[in-house]
Amino acid sequence: MDHVAIMRKSWGLTQKILNGQKKIESRWYSVKHKPWDSIKEGETIYFKNSGEPVRLKAEVSKVMRFANLTPSRVKEILNDYGNDDGLGKEITPKFFERFKNKKYCMLIFLKNPREIKPFDINKTGFGAMSAWITTNSVSKIRVG
Repeated sequence: MDHVAIMRKSWGLTQKILNGQKKIESRWYSVKHKPWDSIKEGETIYFKNSGEPVRLKAEVSKVMRFANLTPSRVKEILNDYGNDDGLGKEITPKFFERFKNKKYCMLIFLKNPREIKPFDINKTGFGAMSAWITTNSVSKIRVG
């Protein structure tokens, strides 16, 4: 499977993936969403900032899932993995406030990030606000 992760541009995380500062992509949910049961080691994630073309990709080296989270468990996860998730210690408290009541967390470990020739995608059928797309092949949703 191929995956497209849509990132908030204001957080500057795609650049951190590219320069190796962000080695983990985390997803936090109140209820399970893609890619909860649909991503595994060896698959490819394409990354794009919202409103921009896809510009980079990375391979999945490992996936960890956490369920039935409590605020104290969220804090542990952020303390243990936040640095590799591209969150500096100084902003971890801000992300704790954002995630403290989430019930599910996925940590997707990345390897071999690299820039690719930019391309747009067609999100039809995935929801205009979708932040994660899973497809058999990214070529099916690639535009141009």
